[in-house]
Amino acid sequence: MVRAGAVGTHLRASGLDIFGDLRKMNKRQLYYQVLNFAMIVSSALMIWKGLIVLTGSESPIVVVLSGSMEPAFHRGDLLFLTNFREDPIRAGEIVVFKVEGRDIPIVHRVIKVHEKDNGDIKFLTKGDNNEVDDRGLYKEGQNWLEKKDVVGRARGMLSWP
Repeated sequence: MVRAGAVGTHLRASGLDIFGDLRKMNKRQLYYQVLNFAMIVSSALMIWKGLIVLTGSESPIVVVLSGSMEPAFHRGDLLFLTNFREDPIRAGEIVVFKVEGRDIPIVHRVIKVHEKDNGDIKFLTKGDNNEVDDRGLYKEGQNWLEKKDVVGRARGMLSWP
């Protein structure tokens, strides 16, 4: 049989009684803790926004979510992206793109590029571990991606063992 106060006593003994700790602080200490937390959060946001500006990518770091690019990338690998608009897209390059109607970006390799005389570029992608190209992933009626679909291009990676 468990006593009613046993759970609360255990929490306090293990250091998980956060509200009790907050109640013990005077107003100045509490204000200092809230300010510290706000500084940490705002610093992280500033670093993220700085990376967005430096890399030209709306998402400068992404996580690989599937095995479609194995053996090059595995689930959980971190990719570092850039997306400078003036750089041409070439076959063999690994891009991260978003398809209309899907929220999650896709990491795949460019396999074909069509460049028109006016500078417009369309390209086709495929996962290294997939049998077919990505036309089945694109929105209905879309056979090629354009530069506007690209979130970034893989420039580095951090792999987990």
